[in-house]
Amino acid sequence: MSALGRRVTDGPKAEQTCGEGEALRFACPACRAPLELTGPGEARCPADGHVYTRVDGIWRFLLPEREAFFRQFVQEYETVRRAEGRGADTPAYYRALPFHDLTGRYQEDWHIRAQSFLALLEHVVKPLESTRQRPMAVLDLGAGNGWLAYRLARRNHTVAAVDLLTNAFDGLGAHVHYDVTFTPVQAEFDRLPFTEELADLVVFNGSFHYAIHYETTLREALRVLRTGGRLVIMDSPVYRDGRSGDQMVREREALFEAKYGFPSNALASENYLTFDRLAELSDRVGVHWEFVRPRYSFGWRWTLRRWRTRLVGRREPAQFLLIVGRKERVAGT
Repeated sequence: MSALGRRVTDGPKAEQTCGEGEALRFACPACRAPLELTGPGEARCPADGHVYTRVDGIWRFLLPEREAFFRQFVQEYETVRRAEGRGADTPAYYRALPFHDLTGRYQEDWHIRAQSFLALLEHVVKPLESTRQRPMAVLDLGAGNGWLAYRLARRNHTVAAVDLLTNAFDGLGAHVHYDVTFTPVQAEFDRLPFTEELADLVVFNGSFHYAIHYETTLREALRVLRTGGRLVIMDSPVYRDGRSGDQMVREREALFEAKYGFPSNALASENYLTFDRLAELSDRVGVHWEFVRPRYSFGWRWTLRRWRTRLVGRREPAQFLLIVGRKERVAGT
């Protein structure tokens, strides 16, 4: 049940109208039964009677008890992002991302995101497009303001932008600024409101490190991923030594406590990855990882700052790799 309308491809403009139910098939996040569309903005679970609605263009699939569970995290996250001056008032800002930050406030951050996106296109999206030879179903998990969903929808793919945040400056509410349609969905990673074997591509978009238990989150992503599809972890911090990751978390919490009055640790997230943890996850969920290093180029000042950090004995700087897993057919099926 995708809420799709006009979609435009990169290059020559093209229009395509898609009806409900063609590419994104919703399932109940409580029991995973396929939902029935009962109106233009309403879906009902025939198994347990739960009703889910689309409000301000955003499908709301966060169960009431889970909304309460995430409330403090969402409030604190939005407080920090507002204080940092994230977002803007014009569509031009959102449509320029990730290649240009028209506010000029977070150019280094968006440079990282842009290079990660280009690596995603080169090593994952384009090869899948060549293999599939059709528009793909894509889940953008941790979509934020929807920039990645927008970029992939421009390539004529059917994209669901999934996040907890629905605000209009940095969350799913920013979908109104785009001239290409994707489907904003408020949901949590461990209870994705989609049927099994739905997506060709699942991308954790700078968000996997917020998961409370990586194995649970990966298994849920694999549930909705088609055989032969790709699961990508993008822009989550990776360390060789877990002690560096622990130190990063302590530094961040101390900074937030001093600046905002709270450590911003309402969720017991795993917070970072190590290569040992990735190897463990590979064994436990049956995914083989491939690592792609995006082509970052920040200039000599940024490089010097990273080397100075190493020389004075502080923690290792995080790596931001494109971590790609492939869902293989289960043996015997």
